[in-house]
Amino acid sequence: MVKRRLAFRRKRQNHLAMFLVTTAVLMLLLVVGIKSIELQEKKRIYAAREIALEQQIAEEEKRAQEIEEFRKYTKTKKYAEEVAKDKLGLVHEGEIIFKEKE
Repeated sequence: MVKRRLAFRRKRQNHLAMFLVTTAVLMLLLVVGIKSIELQEKKRIYAAREIALEQQIAEEEKRAQEIEEFRKYTKTKKYAEEVAKDKLGLVHEGEIIFKEKE
């Protein structure tokens, strides 16, 4: 009879231990699942941000190219003549300027 009680206690303890282990494993799975969903959302946000930054880089590279072209243009004789005519009112020798009446 004593052996029977000991066997029953062990069996009961085994069931309790299995229940606790199963509960712990399920809790871990739940936490891992939730974190996985959060990470996927972050990944989606970062991918969208990466695309936006790549577009911004392309725009800035285009702008840098335009600035470089303007820098080269400002060193030409044609640019100097345009500035002299527009801002300083200078003309070539023999050129006639017509002004509108106000």
